[in-house]
Amino acid sequence: MTSPAADAARSAAAILAPDLGPNLPAEVEAVLAADEVKTAITARDTGQRPDQYLDLVSLAGLIVSIATLAWTIYNDQRKHAPEPPPTAIARQIRITLRDQDTPLPPETGHITEIVATEIIRHASGSRQ
Repeated sequence: MTSPAADAARSAAAILAPDLGPNLPAEVEAVLAADEVKTAITARDTGQRPDQYLDLVSLAGLIVSIATLAWTIYNDQRKHAPEPPPTAIARQIRITLRDQDTPLPPETGHITEIVATEIIRHASGSRQ
């Protein structure tokens, strides 16, 4: 079973592939697979939760990181509103990324909007 964050990352990659490169869906799959391995190794070796977000080395990593962050934000916002709008999630993602002071590619805004929409779509599907 996959998580809504992983599903949203996959969907966003498929939507963004025409603009950002046809290999993007495969690259996102590779990042997701690497994250699963990293999670298993970290949990086994330290008994602790792994880093919440992946290294933002590539667009695929950025998409997966934004999807993970969006899922966290979505769940936090659901405590206050049953169905937070994608714009609210996207705004909080932008604030969080800006606070991290990490250099980001110009496509980040568009990626954030797509991922926020996909998080809500996949979260709704996982509750049914």
